[in-house]
Amino acid sequence: MFRDRSEAGLQLAQKLTKYAERKDAIVLGLPRGGVPVAFEIARELHLPLDVLLVRKLGVPGQAELAMGAIAAGGLTILDRVLIQQLGIPEEQVASRIAEEKGELHRREELYQKRHQWVSLADRCVIIVDDGIATGASMLAAIQVVRSQHPARVVVAVPVAPPHAQREIEVLVDEFVCLRVSEHFPAVGSFYRDFSQVSDEEVDLLRDQAAQFFAVRHADPSQQ
Repeated sequence: MFRDRSEAGLQLAQKLTKYAERKDAIVLGLPRGGVPVAFEIARELHLPLDVLLVRKLGVPGQAELAMGAIAAGGLTILDRVLIQQLGIPEEQVASRIAEEKGELHRREELYQKRHQWVSLADRCVIIVDDGIATGASMLAAIQVVRSQHPARVVVAVPVAPPHAQREIEVLVDEFVCLRVSEHFPAVGSFYRDFSQVSDEEVDLLRDQAAQFFAVRHADPSQQ
């Protein structure tokens, strides 16, 4: 069990040291919970940090169970098998998509006020979240990143179930996971502190990461 997201990020950074200080590498955190994990990786490896906007489509009445995901750029992924198994009406699916698109648009406007998105073309992209449950959000994130023609895609997460590992490994160049667990009640069950991350915290971590990277870039002797 991880103490919190920061501890998980520090442990992941130890598994990713070969990417330290690579001029073509960038760390992308999935807001909001993935950003504190990504922050520690970016700081330890002296890499730039950005966010990748993806929203999980939670099953009505079971918010932690994903029936799909949407991402910036209009991408929508649906788990049609799960939707059919649970008998979720199409109007409920459409309603949830519209609701999450609204939240996605709100975050796009909020996060772009102070930080501009960067190009991922020909870069080594490390996608980070605080854990993978169904894998829907990460699958959407991978598709978004792949659409920008990166040189390499790495997914790094503290915890995931075996089925998600199998799905994701074939889609990326490297999958790094600290714990693959058959017993997977929820991502939060692997943390002592799984407090909700606010938009303000995301902004603060992005600012701090930018400052750390700028100092390192200006003077390599700075840590």
